[in-house]
Amino acid sequence: MSRPNVVLIIADDMGYGDFGRFNNGYVETPALDQLIDDGTCLTQHYAGSAVCSPSRAALLTGRYPIRTGAITPQEVLGLDRIALGETTIADHFKSAGYATGMVGKWHNGALDPRFHPNARGFDEFAGFRGGWADYYKWRLDRNGQFEMSDGRYLTDVLTQEAIGFIQRHQSEPFFLMVPYNAPHSPLQAPEAITDKYVSKGLSRGIALTYAMIEVMDQGVAAIRQLLETTGLSDNTIFMFTSDNGPALMLRDDQVPEGVSVDTTRWNCGFNGAKGSVYEGGIRVPMIMHWPVGMSGGGRELTDAMHFIDWLPTLASMCDVPIDGGKPLDGVDVTQILQGDAQPSYPDRFWQWNGYRPIGTSNAAMRSGSWKLVRPVNTGIHFATPEDEELSERYVEKDIEYKYQPENIPEIFRWSEPNRVIPDPPPVELYDLNSDPNEQNNLAADQPQRVTKMLNELQSWFEEVETERQAIPAV
Repeated sequence: MSRPNVVLIIADDMGYGDFGRFNNGYVETPALDQLIDDGTCLTQHYAGSAVCSPSRAALLTGRYPIRTGAITPQEVLGLDRIALGETTIADHFKSAGYATGMVGKWHNGALDPRFHPNARGFDEFAGFRGGWADYYKWRLDRNGQFEMSDGRYLTDVLTQEAIGFIQRHQSEPFFLMVPYNAPHSPLQAPEAITDKYVSKGLSRGIALTYAMIEVMDQGVAAIRQLLETTGLSDNTIFMFTSDNGPALMLRDDQVPEGVSVDTTRWNCGFNGAKGSVYEGGIRVPMIMHWPVGMSGGGRELTDAMHFIDWLPTLASMCDVPIDGGKPLDGVDVTQILQGDAQPSYPDRFWQWNGYRPIGTSNAAMRSGSWKLVRPVNTGIHFATPEDEELSERYVEKDIEYKYQPENIPEIFRWSEPNRVIPDPPPVELYDLNSDPNEQNNLAADQPQRVTKMLNELQSWFEEVETERQAIPAV
């Protein structure tokens, strides 16, 4: 049999609780529920970051995102970009003879052609390069050429583009990433589906969110059906995940007029949400289906895994050599996926804040079942009113071109706003085996463990931040 194909679908801001299977059917996701029955569900799977750009960078490079320079979604400062010296998973698969494609959201270099997906290993790209797009007034970037919206719903457009890629390359091995933008804001969905959820007694904000997920679920079904009819399903590694946890708070500009801003939705009781290194922000779904390479269906795996593991793992599964590139942080977890024990799994780390990374705020480490958290330092603030005004200007520019994508700005060469960083809050410690919702802080009971893990977290941060600071300016 030929080398397997890969179809990797990535939702945007979707949690475990956004599956019908896990929220008592409030949201209708028959395709994803069927995928759980047919495949393997990883219930302790982690994103690369609590927000999209760095998380996607981890998936694409197999390296912690701070190392790569993609540290936060701020596009007009270029802080979403994967450094040009990094090698992506698409680079590796392309070098091994795979046809490589990306359909959907890029967000790892929105405003500079040197960082375009076509320049980062993807033979074909159809989507948008920024963090989000209007679902009806979109502008599709097709390999650097632009097509204006024809009125179709963007999620459906992306599904058809993914189907087209598979049809064109069905006679050769292919690697296809489909990063949908659903259910990321702006909250927009077909009225008929939205009204169905309103009739269930849900707020309109939740109804819109679930309708967006349902349309994406229909896309998953269409792609799987194509793989069946073309005879490719058995030899295709089919994966569905999310870039980070659900967004439970939206800015005013992201909510349509007259819509309730109540977007708080069930996420299986996990603490935190998008932007947080608590479980609700970084523990994300992963469902895999590969009939010839993984045993059975309806399996649940509770082993911890991380976005950085997928580059070495998929390369191993597909016999793709990893030639060149920088040292990987991820490890090959094929043995675990195929039902064999792995003697040990490395400690894993996270940190995120806007602008330059601050290691003492919103950082975490997992070692076995233990998780150390450095909570968000809420005392961090801009040094002067001018710094705050500068930050607001960056946000305005980021938003402006998304609503008017034809007016793409240049990367700002200005420095980031200055901030005052006070002493951080106390660290927290959780045993995820007995406390997956992080309700019982054991830091006071485990001082030696806290000291050891805190030192390791600090050492990790210093290492990755030193590497980031050495990235050549472009």
